[in-house]
Amino acid sequence: MNPIDSLFQRLRAAKRAAFMPFVTAGDPDITFTRELLPAVAEAGADLMEIGFPFSDPIADGPVIQASYTRALAQKLKLADVFAALRDTTARPGWSAPLVSMASYSLMFKMGPAAFIDAAKAAGVSGAVVPDVPVEEAEELSKLAADRDFKLVLLVTPTTSPQRAEKVVKACGGFVYVVSVVGITGAREALPSALREQLTRLRTMTDLPLCVGFGVSRPEHVRELKDIADGVIVGSAVVKKLEAAGTDRAKALADVKQLVSELRGALN
Repeated sequence: MNPIDSLFQRLRAAKRAAFMPFVTAGDPDITFTRELLPAVAEAGADLMEIGFPFSDPIADGPVIQASYTRALAQKLKLADVFAALRDTTARPGWSAPLVSMASYSLMFKMGPAAFIDAAKAAGVSGAVVPDVPVEEAEELSKLAADRDFKLVLLVTPTTSPQRAEKVVKACGGFVYVVSVVGITGAREALPSALREQLTRLRTMTDLPLCVGFGVSRPEHVRELKDIADGVIVGSAVVKKLEAAGTDRAKALADVKQLVSELRGALN
């Protein structure tokens, strides 16, 4: 069974939502990423979303865009990312599934099948692909399914019910539910319509529904823990990486503290 499916099966039995932090690979460099991932897992991440830096991000706000820029300034290559992830997931006792957040442009350049094969060899269990329209996802969905690799697409507040049904059918592992209209980034509060959005999606699929975009505080996590299957936190975590360029120990400690605090809000 794919590690993502196994994880959500266990968490559903325990009646607990998953905590999924997002971190950028290679920020400020790939050596730091090798230290960061085990620290994030130790702090309580159930699974992790790994951002693959891209020069023209589609839905990312200024915090994640800046993080990608810092990583790309180091001439980061896909092979470097895969090597770091492979070394991490090969550690004794490693159990947190990894999901890449990768633009289809990166997959297309490498070749979608080759990308999936390299990701699987690195211990990655699925990919969130934010810029593939569901109407053009059939081939990628089949490639992923044939390799037991989970393709995750996004449903937004403006996605029509008819289109949402197509999106969830193309997804594997979980559905990425975008909580707000707009780009990634911390928000003061989650939208009141989110509960209705999740209720509607539950009539369309049995896949876990994981909420991201705008989730940044313990009170957000507490608000989601009984209505979502997973909570994704990106910009708030990535913001802590800014300090890594000058003080790695502080950045590492700050990320661990935030992840621990947010994960604790699920209890």
